[in-house]
Amino acid sequence: MLSAANLLTNLPGPQSDEFFETLFRSAGVRVERIVSWGQASPEGFWYEQGWDEWVLVMQGRAGLQCEGEPTRELVVGDWLLLPAGCRHRVVWTQAEPATVWLAVHCGPPGDGR
Repeated sequence: MLSAANLLTNLPGPQSDEFFETLFRSAGVRVERIVSWGQASPEGFWYEQGWDEWVLVMQGRAGLQCEGEPTRELVVGDWLLLPAGCRHRVVWTQAEPATVWLAVHCGPPGDGR
């Protein structure tokens, strides 16, 4: 059976935390939609994952920083590959309209969350 939808429709309303929705999962791969309304990583917090993550901004804008580098502004259509072990953080996200990300996680099975 086919599954299909539009990434920019049926968005949840603003929430205090980012919204994570798994769209597809298979051995070693997880695709998710993330919706942000001005959220950022806590000061001093860094993600450090044991798998590669490819992210694409579908709507809105965001600032993402990799350790030792300046903050990168990502706008609609921008994508970034975060290799396993790359320490990174979300510095800011646009709240209106919400920032919508497409994230593809590749690596060992499991969420890691």
